[in-house]
Amino acid sequence: MSEGQRILAVVDPTAEEQPAVARAATLAQALKCGLELFICHYDPYLSGERFFDSPGLQKARREVMDAMLTRLGRLAEPLAEQGLAVTTEVAWDTPLHEGIVRRVLATKPSLVLKDTHYHQALRRSVFSNTDWNLIRTCPAPLWLVKPRSLSDAMRVIAAVDPMHEHDKPATLDHVILRQGETLVRAAGGELHAFHGYDPMPAIAGTATAVATPISVPAEDIGEALARTHGAALTELASTFHLPEDRVHLLRGPARELLPELARELQADLVIMGAVARGRLKRFFIGSTAEQVLDRLPCDVLVMKPDGFATPVRLEDAATTD
Repeated sequence: MSEGQRILAVVDPTAEEQPAVARAATLAQALKCGLELFICHYDPYLSGERFFDSPGLQKARREVMDAMLTRLGRLAEPLAEQGLAVTTEVAWDTPLHEGIVRRVLATKPSLVLKDTHYHQALRRSVFSNTDWNLIRTCPAPLWLVKPRSLSDAMRVIAAVDPMHEHDKPATLDHVILRQGETLVRAAGGELHAFHGYDPMPAIAGTATAVATPISVPAEDIGEALARTHGAALTELASTFHLPEDRVHLLRGPARELLPELARELQADLVIMGAVARGRLKRFFIGSTAEQVLDRLPCDVLVMKPDGFATPVRLEDAATTD
């Protein structure tokens, strides 16, 4: 990363353990960049909205923020002793995801890290509303951290769509793979590319496209799709010099295949892209990807395409005074 770039780690003031801080510190060390520890907090009982604001409420808000800065200082101290350039910041803002995005707009970090949770028994991630809203609105790459350690040699899966389906810009695949390259080059490890294709919609579409019953050549359609998708994936992977054994073209629903591959490879991170959908071209992660996200056993990094504009506005921030 270039000089002056930094990672933003979102700290949960209600939690004892801070996996995102630990992960962010590891990445900042590997990427040789700065680190900011950030708390966004809001208490409606101290906001002055329910009652008339008063000097007493303003004083109480400042005391709460000072206490949080003190806590961030305790988190930052051992990291600074390791040689990291660490800063701390708190904001009084609501809703939480907008407060985080406003900090991103103000500081333009290269990565944003936030804790999330994984339910081992259910084999599912438990995303909060804040997580989903950040996935949709955060303009910086968003890394959702599971409570687990990274491998010594980080294994990264880049989920790409070389056919550019679902309105996804072609350049987003390159953004995803470049980010993966940067991470494995800095932290050590290996980069894999994944693309899933499902021939069933095409087969079903062929069967219903004619008025009279026909014998649908399902295997021929599947083989043709395999050739087309395989050629596109091979061309994309060759641009990044990925060896053949790290390029995975799988047949079937991506929502099932990608989590299975992540478990098989014991992946540390899956990188995915947000997409533009609908007439208004608002950015969402996509319905298929949403089904994939909560099944992944590892960290997730969500990338936006170039030109993404968040609907969150910097000037709408709440204030403590």
